[in-house]
Amino acid sequence: MDRRTFLAGAANVTAVGVAGCTALGGGTDAPSDYDVGMGSAFFRPEVLEVTTGETVVWANTGNRRHTVTAYENQIPDDAEFFASGGFDSEQAARDGWRNGFEGHISPGATYERTFEIPGEYHYFCIPHEPTGMVGKVVVTE
Repeated sequence: MDRRTFLAGAANVTAVGVAGCTALGGGTDAPSDYDVGMGSAFFRPEVLEVTTGETVVWANTGNRRHTVTAYENQIPDDAEFFASGGFDSEQAARDGWRNGFEGHISPGATYERTFEIPGEYHYFCIPHEPTGMVGKVVVTE
């Protein structure tokens, strides 16, 4: 069983177990094949470990717009910056969000990134950063 299938199944079990308490899964349009889910103000799991060359898929399983934005100074030195919306810097991503919600991931949509360089990649959701919506991808060889 691959990681995405397992996580999708675990998310469904969790959603059934806490039905009415929290909204991990969104509506009927919520994607089922993803690595990291985005709820109202959280990434789940908050920390994900993958190996070099793997692609991570984030899915907006909630009902609010989110972003996936790397902390520019908290990724490996040789790694390229990443952000939903294709921005080339953290400041450009923040400015894009502020000037029209650019880079948003709508409910039911996904964003993906392939990680080629080992290390820790810290990231956040621009509009929900103040409430602690942060995550980390750990890439091993």
